[in-house]
Amino acid sequence: MPLIGGRLAYCTAMRESLSDAIRSLPLPDEVLVVLLAMVPIIELRGAIPLALGVFEFGRFEAYLLAVAGNLIPVPIILWAFPPFLRFTERHMKWLFRLLTRLQHSTERRHTRRFERWRAAALVSFVAIPLPITGAWSGSLAAIVFNVPKKKALPLIAIGVLIAGVVVLLFSEALGLGVVAGT
Repeated sequence: MPLIGGRLAYCTAMRESLSDAIRSLPLPDEVLVVLLAMVPIIELRGAIPLALGVFEFGRFEAYLLAVAGNLIPVPIILWAFPPFLRFTERHMKWLFRLLTRLQHSTERRHTRRFERWRAAALVSFVAIPLPITGAWSGSLAAIVFNVPKKKALPLIAIGVLIAGVVVLLFSEALGLGVVAGT
């Protein structure tokens, strides 16, 4: 029993320390949530629990801020990554080779499944809130699988909206947002 209580005390102290560090940043809480949602890997999975648990936002506000922040990088990635890849081909050969190898590996492993489910595959890939999925990965997948940008953007947005609901529900189930209660 002391082991469990000790871990709980450690987690509580760590949460309070992290909360204090975040609150000390010289930005409004809303901006911090949006910025965190823009960060790859963290995305909604970090922004919504932060908004609910640390800043005590209501469900609706936490969801809207996190979804908006998570969507900001999508058009930038979709339109800027291909020129960036061409730039690396000319100026950073090592990075170009690495990115090309990753692209070919992804194509080889997933093209068959992706081709069969195309739109649903992209939406579900973004909608499942795991560390290797999300708006960033979905945007890169759209580039790898040659999904037209005008189709990719709404599909990724649908995935982000679904992921936001999933993360919100998990956060609620874990007891975050109880204080805010809205």
